[in-house]
Amino acid sequence: MKEKDTSKISTSNNKIIIFCAPSGSGKTTIVKHLIASNNRLAFSVSACTRKQRANEVNGKDYYFISMQEFKDKIANNEFIEYEEVYDGNYYGTLKSEISRLWEQNKVIIFDVDVIGGLNLKKYFGDAALAVFVKPPNIKVLEERLRFRSTETEENLQIRIKKAITELSYEHMFERVLLNENLDKTFIEAEQLIHDFINK
Repeated sequence: MKEKDTSKISTSNNKIIIFCAPSGSGKTTIVKHLIASNNRLAFSVSACTRKQRANEVNGKDYYFISMQEFKDKIANNEFIEYEEVYDGNYYGTLKSEISRLWEQNKVIIFDVDVIGGLNLKKYFGDAALAVFVKPPNIKVLEERLRFRSTETEENLQIRIKKAITELSYEHMFERVLLNENLDKTFIEAEQLIHDFINK
């Protein structure tokens, strides 16, 4: 992650919730459930340079931008954080996105990779709750990734290798959710969010 920020966004009484996990752990499913069940939450849309998938909507799932546009935004100090997650694919959190959602008095929820999540927690401090979603094991993670049918075998192996590395970061998060039974995980996640927002 590259952090070029010197002027931080004022958090005031605003809060953010960060969900991180290796790809295939179920964090996106959990985040979508939480947003659907709590109207105080709003999803932070990240910018990325990767190719848009068939089921994705620009401005809703991600802001899909070109590499040149991404680099221009880096040069203009428009990101809170950004990172090359996979070779040639950059992801980042735009300051404008945070300001937009806080102006709506929303609690912002993030669905980001592990390093990006840790950097967001560092940036926002006590205004943020960082949650790590953990799969039961690597075998289950691989099965979930294969079930998606969105990756080539080569990309799948890259994601699995990265997942093994990311699992070693779980101790750096405030809370860890073991996603073995999705319904149970939903309940635990809802309680976490409720306690954090209302503390």
